[in-house]
Amino acid sequence: MLLPTNSGVSSPTVAFVLCGALAREVIAIARRQGWDVALFGVAASDHMQPVRIAPDVERRLRELIPRFERVVVLYGDCGTSGRLDEVLARYNVPRIAGPHCYEMYGGAAFDAQMAADPGAFFLTDFLVRGFEGTIAKGLGLDRFPELRDVYFANYNRLVYMVQQEDAPLIAKAQAIAATLGLPLELQRTGYGQLEQRLVELMAEIHEPRYAPVLADAVEEVAALRSPGRGLATIRVQTRHRT
Repeated sequence: MLLPTNSGVSSPTVAFVLCGALAREVIAIARRQGWDVALFGVAASDHMQPVRIAPDVERRLRELIPRFERVVVLYGDCGTSGRLDEVLARYNVPRIAGPHCYEMYGGAAFDAQMAADPGAFFLTDFLVRGFEGTIAKGLGLDRFPELRDVYFANYNRLVYMVQQEDAPLIAKAQAIAATLGLPLELQRTGYGQLEQRLVELMAEIHEPRYAPVLADAVEEVAALRSPGRGLATIRVQTRHRT
């Protein structure tokens, strides 16, 4: 998806690779900031199996690095246990700071409330909007509703982090809370740290240190020592985008 702000005079030089759960918010932020960027999504359903996130993002990077001067990844670690950052380091591609979208929206307040009482189940606009397909179906509650009391036994409240004030979404969140048997708490976070951190990253994205590379898997030897031959040469080819 292109978000041109220059009347189509030139093509964007920056590509965003983003989690589908952030798509609406990032589109709104990019338009508000007047950025000329191209957006490429990765399925939000990967969060149900985080092992898929790093490989799916990597496929996007290999597709986009030859086409754009800069690539930015809009993901938290999102349960990848550092694997996503390992991929990004190989391609010299930055991502927005943060472990997940809840912290990006809530910032220090999120960390504080989790430290004080970790019994909250969090929703965002995306999760409220797609509750049936993401949470209910993903957890199997559509087929086995009796699992509700197993999954949510240790939660004491449902916290809806509101990005955009929307009466139908709030009403739906209330219905979800009733379905889960939890009291609803509204926290109007807006875009929180997501927008601030992205603005800061975009302000410096064209610095040389953010030039992406394509690592072309030509690692023939990794510090091998052959008898009588000394230390073997390590050959690694890295192709910079030109």
